[in-house]
Order: sequence, then structure tokens, then C-alpha cells
Amino acid sequence: MDRDFSAVRAELLASRDATEAQVRALDDDLRAVFEASRSSNADDEHDPEGSTIAFERAQLTAVLTAARRRLTELDVAVQRLDAGTYGVCERCSRPIPAERLAARPSARTCVACASRR
Repeated sequence: MDRDFSAVRAELLASRDATEAQVRALDDDLRAVFEASRSSNADDEHDPEGSTIAFERAQLTAVLTAARRRLTELDVAVQRLDAGTYGVCERCSRPIPAERLAARPSARTCVACASRR
């Protein structure tokens, strides 16, 4: 692999920091939705004016779950970098193309192995 690993580490850690901040913000938003629904006796299920609290809660939960998953993937990528296995496919042990890593720095498989999933 001909990428500068110090630059890769910096990119991964910057992405991790941003994702961690996003997780905190989404978690705060979700707590606020829960608090708002506890203090309100509105019948939002039959309100024709907008989305329901349940829909908003479900949507926030899905986004939060995806952000937490991304945070875990970034942590694993940093661990792989430390172990010397970053950029190597976990399935076939071939190098992961630089283009794939540029598009998805936490990629653990090459394109061929990822498409077989």
C-alpha cells in the first residue's frame, strides 16, 4: 500500500471525532423527544398537521444507530491500522484498492469480497 499511514490515521481520527460528536448530538435530540412526549398529552397519532412523535423518535433512533455503527467501524479501522492489517481484505487477504479506502476509509473487504456478501 502506498498511502501515507500518518495521513490515514489523521483522517480516521478526524472522522471518528466528528462521528462521536454526531452521536452525542443525536442522543441529546432523542432524549429531548422522549422528554417532550412525556410532558405532552397531545394525541399526535391523529394530528393531520405533521409527523408523529413516534415517527420522529423512530427516525432519530435509526440515524443514531447508523452513527454508532460508523463509530465502531472507525474504531476497528484504527485498530487494524495499529495491527498492520489496514488496507488488507479480511476475507481474501488481498490489498483493498486505494480508491475504495478513499471512499470508505473503514472498509474491511475489497470490492470483490464486499459484492459477494
